[in-house]
Amino acid sequence: MSTALLTDHYELTMVDAARASGRGERNAVFEVFARHLPAGRRYGVVAGTHRLIDAIQEFRFGPEELAFLAKHAIVSPDTLEWLGSYRFSGTIRGYAEGELYFPGSPILSVEGTFQEAVLLETLILSVLNYDCAVASAASRMVRAAESRPLIEMGARRANERSAVAAARAAYIAGFDATSNLEAGRTYGIPTKGTAAHSFTLVHDSEEEAFRAQIAAMGTGTTLLIDTYDIEAGVNTAIKVAGVNLGAVRIDSGDLPVVVRAVRDQLDSLGAKATKIVVTNDLNEHTIAGLRGAPVDVFGVGTSVVTGSGSPAVGLVYKLVERTSDTGEWIHVAKRSSHKGNPGGKKEAYRDRQGQVACEEIISADPELPLESSYRPLLTTLIDAGEVVTPATPPECVEHARAHHQVALAELPPSAFSLSAGEPAIPTRVV
Repeated sequence: MSTALLTDHYELTMVDAARASGRGERNAVFEVFARHLPAGRRYGVVAGTHRLIDAIQEFRFGPEELAFLAKHAIVSPDTLEWLGSYRFSGTIRGYAEGELYFPGSPILSVEGTFQEAVLLETLILSVLNYDCAVASAASRMVRAAESRPLIEMGARRANERSAVAAARAAYIAGFDATSNLEAGRTYGIPTKGTAAHSFTLVHDSEEEAFRAQIAAMGTGTTLLIDTYDIEAGVNTAIKVAGVNLGAVRIDSGDLPVVVRAVRDQLDSLGAKATKIVVTNDLNEHTIAGLRGAPVDVFGVGTSVVTGSGSPAVGLVYKLVERTSDTGEWIHVAKRSSHKGNPGGKKEAYRDRQGQVACEEIISADPELPLESSYRPLLTTLIDAGEVVTPATPPECVEHARAHHQVALAELPPSAFSLSAGEPAIPTRVV
């Protein structure tokens, strides 16, 4: 399915006007970066890159797309003809998925002619702003959970396609499973889920509902115990399933108090191995507040798919370098108050040995030598229009998930504080 019209009107009119002025063929470099992190955050997480590469491969203007543009006279006939054969033929380099980013980090670099590169702006920002928002929030939740499993359960709080992207981003950041079956099919993410309150309510009693679920799923299932009275629900669950019941789920109440009471009750009934799953509008702060409670698994919905208050992370796509009429490369940059940025194509590095103190951004000769301990952050994703070493979706996701853990290990302990603070490491433009 074409992604060509998943864009803004002005992307097309810019191309049309630049072609008419003779500037559309100028070579150009665009970069994606954030001027700042969401308020109080210490780091951001890169996600969505491989989804974006797939979307760029589908960025084609077929008969239906061209007919729409012609009907509404959005571009000239000459540009319409050019769009009919559009294929991105440039180079895209970027930070690895799962990598961390900070203010000014050039997480994606797009090089090609102005007319072919500017067309991708909205598509690139649509994918990266959302996926990075989810991954960044999810990473904080994973740290707050202190090694206890988390399940992403936010599909009903997002657009149906965004829900799949959110599950992918959360898994990269360390979540253990998702409730979304399409995410499981497409990306190989483990899926989990048992029953909602409606399942209990459609039966004549809680006991009847529990017996039906056990009969279908076995005693290893998770029973939802707070449709009516929680204490009674625990008693009924163990009565029906026995002491080998897999887990109970709590979706309401004063969780620190309720969880402790349920744990004590389960233990007194002999169900000491039965786990407690907690849901109920959790976020990184409520998860952290349950660190001392006997919670075994967290289920997170709304907060993770909405970036925990930051549904977009403020990434921008800016032209930083272009050629002149003679072919000379010229640094360019927006200079307006509070929205300026350094011009020029950039490389970025971090120290690969132990704890990182700074991210070095070099806006100069990319061959500038650095100490051997520095690792480059930008790798080539598309070269001359061709995807470099394409991988299947599960492989990409698992690699990104592993890389995220490596990147986190480089940060100082202060990076994981949930209180508002400055970025964990500074970015220094050389």
